[in-house]
Amino acid sequence: MKYHKIVLAGGNGYLGKVLTDYYKDQTEQLIILSRKAAAQIGNVKTLVWDGKTEGDWKSSLQDADLLVNLCGKNVNCRYTLKNQEEIIASRTVPTRLLNKVVGDLDRPPRLFINVTSATIYRHAEDRPQDEDDGEIGYGFSIEVCKQWEAAFFETKSPGTRKVALRMGIVLGRSDSVFPRLLNLVKCGLGGRQGDGQQYVSWVHEQDVARSTEWLLSRQEIEGMVNCVAPFAVKNATLMQLIRTAYGIPFGLPSPQWLLEIGMWLIGSETELVLKSRWVSPKRLLESGFKFQFSEAKYAIHDILSLRV
Repeated sequence: MKYHKIVLAGGNGYLGKVLTDYYKDQTEQLIILSRKAAAQIGNVKTLVWDGKTEGDWKSSLQDADLLVNLCGKNVNCRYTLKNQEEIIASRTVPTRLLNKVVGDLDRPPRLFINVTSATIYRHAEDRPQDEDDGEIGYGFSIEVCKQWEAAFFETKSPGTRKVALRMGIVLGRSDSVFPRLLNLVKCGLGGRQGDGQQYVSWVHEQDVARSTEWLLSRQEIEGMVNCVAPFAVKNATLMQLIRTAYGIPFGLPSPQWLLEIGMWLIGSETELVLKSRWVSPKRLLESGFKFQFSEAKYAIHDILSLRV
């Protein structure tokens, strides 16, 4: 055991399960704050909270090595006014609550990571965006990120180091984007989306978990950190890599007009597919972090070899 306690707020989702699997054998206690009760399994204990009000769960943050906030309504929906309000509130309200609780503790967590999004940067096809000279974009999804990070950093926590982990598109076996892309490939629809020239800044799920532990060990790192693999790929290339790895040579493309109809039918937004996200993990690389999966080809091969 390396650690005394790890706390995952909103940790019952996909990324929370990745972090649970990574840390459960390395810590004495792993606490999940969830809106739904669950039986304790080994050293993994779920505490019920509503993400809005203080409760008995607050004592669980005492003496934690790491607190990770994973709360947030899925953005894979139409951006109606109601959904926009829920998307923002589901991120800012739990963040402010955790900030308050952390500030009230006499033995607060050593590190508080707020998982935000690398989509905060502008549409970029000309150069990668890093933490130092990346340019913030415009539009609803960027406004979400700005309010989210503002809520996180508006409160000073002298006893706790704080990192906003700007997450790229996580590639993994069980959920998130990869299984959906693989299903398109299986159905013969695994061609480019739009013109296919938009960049995808991705990261393997294991490198997400490893990066949080790296940050825990690097006392000098705080503030904004991009969590993406070093080599972004264009959408057309990503789809070709998945087709090749799975052994399907051809996939029908989805031109923008067709994509707009399809996204409307499934209740989502084309921005999620067409925005060019070209982001660089400058701070992680400069601190010496070594990605296990730097190139999309190897990440895809790994995921397919272990697919369940």
